[in-house]
Amino acid sequence: MTEFWLISAPGEKTCQQTWDKLMTATTRTNNLSTNNKFNIPDLKVGTLDVLVGLSDELAKLDAFVESVVKKVAQYMADVLEDSRDKVQENLLANGVDLVTYVTRFQWDMAKYPIKQSLKNISEIVSKQVSQIDNDLKARASAYNNLKGNLQNLERKNAGSLLTRSLADIVKKEDFVLDSEYLITMLVVVPKTNYTDWQRTYETLAEMVVPRSTNLLFEDQESGLFTVTLFRKAIDDFRLKARENKFTVRDFQYNEEEMKADKEEMTRLSTDKKKQFGPLVRWLKVNFSEAFIAWIHIKALRVFVESVLRYGLPVNFQAMLLQPNKKNMKKMREVLYDLYKHLDSSAAAIIDQSAMDIPGLNLSQQEYYPYVYYKIDCNLLDFK
Repeated sequence: MTEFWLISAPGEKTCQQTWDKLMTATTRTNNLSTNNKFNIPDLKVGTLDVLVGLSDELAKLDAFVESVVKKVAQYMADVLEDSRDKVQENLLANGVDLVTYVTRFQWDMAKYPIKQSLKNISEIVSKQVSQIDNDLKARASAYNNLKGNLQNLERKNAGSLLTRSLADIVKKEDFVLDSEYLITMLVVVPKTNYTDWQRTYETLAEMVVPRSTNLLFEDQESGLFTVTLFRKAIDDFRLKARENKFTVRDFQYNEEEMKADKEEMTRLSTDKKKQFGPLVRWLKVNFSEAFIAWIHIKALRVFVESVLRYGLPVNFQAMLLQPNKKNMKKMREVLYDLYKHLDSSAAAIIDQSAMDIPGLNLSQQEYYPYVYYKIDCNLLDFK
């Protein structure tokens, strides 16, 4: 279970008492959740107006940063083209797995100096994550182009004999080249029609060279045969071949072109390998950066919301709960009983959210008598 509830409640006589009360209600008697204290440093409060404005801005920033974290994680999965564990082990924050990072959260003083105003700290995060987002777009676009071109070439070299590239199948000696009168053609014949082909190919048009057919290659359905004839009989031969379910491939033997195709494939393949390592490294580093930024935004939101709700001086305990999946409903009830005295209007809201009241969009946004934000560390959509 990788869902956490980040909540805060006002300090009773001390913050430790608030913590003890929560522990008694949720873990000591009924094992509803695993809890950790969530350490938020003494941040600069600023004015009430600023806090109210910041509350909205942080909500938007939270959603944006979460979307970038998910994009980087999902792109890591696309690039690794591999199993879930390979991806998961690369999605770390500060070198540890996400659950460990969140449960042992420590504010990064170097990146987000607490002497700065809350607004400045949120702007630092916003700039940093926007940069990651822009870089990701550029890198993903370059790598996807390369990958796409390579896949197109690979597709040309696979597939059925009717469509695939023949460059790696045919050789110079299979053809009559540089003849004014004769031409060698390539014909795809279904396996079930081999006997018909051998019996009829010499009579499909006038001027077919007798005994000039050779089987060059087979896939599961068909075989690729050569046949040599006079140039003036080409159209006639094509027509009669089609009537007999034989398909003449449009193919001119051109060594230069075939060589260029092979070289292009090698070049793209080498380029992809070259870019893969640095790209994965970039994704790992920037996933970590974005995830860390995201959890700091959650901390900022808890701080701002707690000050707005519980007032000054700053006195609240932030707590990180990891609810057991089976007990989530029960857990909500216990928390509600514990904190309903904080906000009597929340009771009305909880009742109303059961029915949808026109114009009241309360069922969509979760509101509780305590400050609450969800952190979901399961960031990948595996198709």
